[in-house]
Amino acid sequence: MTLSFSIPAHNEEETIATCLESIRREAATAGVAVEIVVVDNLSTDKTAEIARKVPGVKVVREERKGLLFARQRGFLETNGDLIANIDADIKLSPGWIKKVLEAFEKNPKLVALSGPHVYYDLSWWSQFVTKVFYFIGYSAHEISRLFTGKAAMLQGGNFVLRRDALEAIGGFDTTISFYGEDTNIGKRMSRMGEVRFLFKLPAFASGRRMRKEGVFLTGLRYAINHFWVLAFDKPFTREYSDIRRKPS
Repeated sequence: MTLSFSIPAHNEEETIATCLESIRREAATAGVAVEIVVVDNLSTDKTAEIARKVPGVKVVREERKGLLFARQRGFLETNGDLIANIDADIKLSPGWIKKVLEAFEKNPKLVALSGPHVYYDLSWWSQFVTKVFYFIGYSAHEISRLFTGKAAMLQGGNFVLRRDALEAIGGFDTTISFYGEDTNIGKRMSRMGEVRFLFKLPAFASGRRMRKEGVFLTGLRYAINHFWVLAFDKPFTREYSDIRRKPS
């Protein structure tokens, strides 16, 4: 199976190089060729310039500001059987690509796969709180899978979708601004096959939003929107703050 990476990026000059190098490192370790597409979502810094200097990286510009517009553009610009949707502040964990390919090759019914974020710049207490929220979400995910045969837990910024299934549901829902986007795509993909969440597939991410807005409040907001999308097919929270650094 072929693997593509779709990376939305808005003013990510401080993180994009590390993200891309982690993908190249894991691809080399797994011994596979991967496609990498960076979607420059109206950046005003050097994000696109830095990304273009990395060998094998394609940069496209999406003029509509918003995460889901960027995700949809990345879906349309990539060609792989599998589309890895990761954020620009992500660093892949060792063996990430190999685990993804093995999971999909072993299970033809698998249409979506995800793992947790490990926040490398948060305190141990903050990381403990995030693990509690993961436990609550994963418990609900497994209960739903047990009793309904369907589950929808994906971690935004660390999930992989099977292209033909994503095409069948019409791609990403661009009416969603931010919160609940991962639950939305997980719920819709579950109609096409299995959605799995594996703790052995972590990705290292920045906890910058939690540092700015508070770990508990951020976790609670994500949790509310997760269950709201499951129940009502739309997020509870429509607005969000852009925590990316604004160049002077």
